[in-house]
Amino acid sequence: MLTFALFGAGRIGRIHARNVASQPRARLKYVVDPNGAAASELAAAVGGAPAQSEDVFDDPDVDAIVIASSAETHAELIMRAIESRKAIFCEKPIERSTERTRACARSLHEAGSSLFLGFQRRFDPSFAALHRCLADGEIGRPELVVLTSRDPAPPPIDYIERSGGLFRESMVHDFDVARWLLGEEPTEVYAVGSCLVDPRIGAAGSPDTAVATLKTASGAICLVNMSWRAAYGYDQRAEVLGSKGMLQVGNRQATSVIRSDGQAVAGDRPLPFFLERYSEAYVAEIDAFIVALEGGHSFVPNEDDGLKALILADCAQQSALSGQPVAVPIERRV
Repeated sequence: MLTFALFGAGRIGRIHARNVASQPRARLKYVVDPNGAAASELAAAVGGAPAQSEDVFDDPDVDAIVIASSAETHAELIMRAIESRKAIFCEKPIERSTERTRACARSLHEAGSSLFLGFQRRFDPSFAALHRCLADGEIGRPELVVLTSRDPAPPPIDYIERSGGLFRESMVHDFDVARWLLGEEPTEVYAVGSCLVDPRIGAAGSPDTAVATLKTASGAICLVNMSWRAAYGYDQRAEVLGSKGMLQVGNRQATSVIRSDGQAVAGDRPLPFFLERYSEAYVAEIDAFIVALEGGHSFVPNEDDGLKALILADCAQQSALSGQPVAVPIERRV
């Protein structure tokens, strides 16, 4: 049985804590959070104990850590985990800047280590099935991918100021999905953005509504459209047009009941936000992490995937500011 420690007792930390604790092949021994009351409450709920960082890294019984704390803590925790030879599951981002992310990846590689990065959309049952269909060649070669990602509301302004904005905070997930579905690296990015939801977001240096177009060397295209305002719920859809057909992933609703009468035909709105929409994905990614640990397999997605998605976010930000397409720099393993 693998022994885990969790950093972060916030909303995503609570999800990971329960998912680790529910695994028959794992136990959650420690919960670490600056908010001692939150750490104690969560630890009690999952059968662990509140702890300090030193308790985790000094304990040889701990096999792996889950980093779900605030983003500015991730790099330091990764470095300490490398030194103490703990396996690492890390929520994105590894770091908010590309250079610091690259440095962190370099440290992992030099230590002969890696981390499992929490790009949870890869583990959603529908997105995973879509990827399998593409891998099996069911619609031939992917030629056009369209990703729709619309949040019901923007993050708090102080969070947007720290996070790097829409491209780096939110659309980075879509950039990872684009690379994964296309099966090749984008070579060019063109993006446009507007501030339509809240002028304070623009003052913080970010759009709240944006479109990014990615193009690969083979000519395949991915179009990502995103907004931080969707009055009808959390909108997550994907469409892939291939040389032999098309595949689509639709939204998730609480029920599939359709109400039809003399006035309208209507169903439930999409699920409210990411914790509900991707609840199964969060379970599956922890399971995949455990399977990789037990079998000695490579982690996917990993630090290289995080770096490449962040580079695409940087290119999109640069393009939106300049009004020009931006060539994606070739990123070799650092």
